[in-house]
Amino acid sequence: MKRKREVEKESEMRSSTAELSVLAKFKPVDHAASSIPTNHFLSICNLILQFLDKVGPTMTVLRQDIYQNIQRLENMYESDPSMYSNMVEILKKETNEGNARKLTSCSRAFLWLTRSLDFTVSLLQKSKEEPRLSMEQAVEDAYNLTLKPWHGWISSAAFKIALKLVPDSETFANLLMAKDENNDALVEEIDSFISQLAPFLEDIHNILVNSSITFSIRTNLITVYLLITFMDFFSRDCTG
Repeated sequence: MKRKREVEKESEMRSSTAELSVLAKFKPVDHAASSIPTNHFLSICNLILQFLDKVGPTMTVLRQDIYQNIQRLENMYESDPSMYSNMVEILKKETNEGNARKLTSCSRAFLWLTRSLDFTVSLLQKSKEEPRLSMEQAVEDAYNLTLKPWHGWISSAAFKIALKLVPDSETFANLLMAKDENNDALVEEIDSFISQLAPFLEDIHNILVNSSITFSIRTNLITVYLLITFMDFFSRDCTG
């Protein structure tokens, strides 16, 4: 399920909003019958990777973690698309087997992907609601609100250093725009994206709570390794 999109023709916001429109059709009336189509959820997560690329090297570690979590879910889905077409069924399966809290579980991957989506929404809201706020401050505020509570001191320290690489707000906006798109159109796309993703994320959080998939462990060992590697690379790059 490796997706190849022609991003030159369409902005990440527009593509993501289109995916969310499809997801809305699957929203059940009965909450007990919750459904999260795995393929559409992964499509959105893959588009978020493209969005993080616009932010720059600051997001390198987060991007790597997201990519690995996407791969884990894709491998599960592709092993039996009909059985694992609904993310909720994957969560139930791992919970029943007692595997949901394992470091390599799809449940954990799903949880961290959700937190990454929370970060994305928070960052976009900050950028839209406080246009005079520097991009660096917007990224830091979004991180503190959504990801920092789940990260240890190594993750937080690495993120603080990497904030210096964030592009300015104007550059970031230009990177998000599709070809021949203006700022007003981009703002409308961001509004549409947030308005559709926010309730979807609320449903996901409700499912995670009902599934008791909330981990006290703050960050996984892979993330710690990537952070240490990134900090080492960053320090060597700065010192020449």
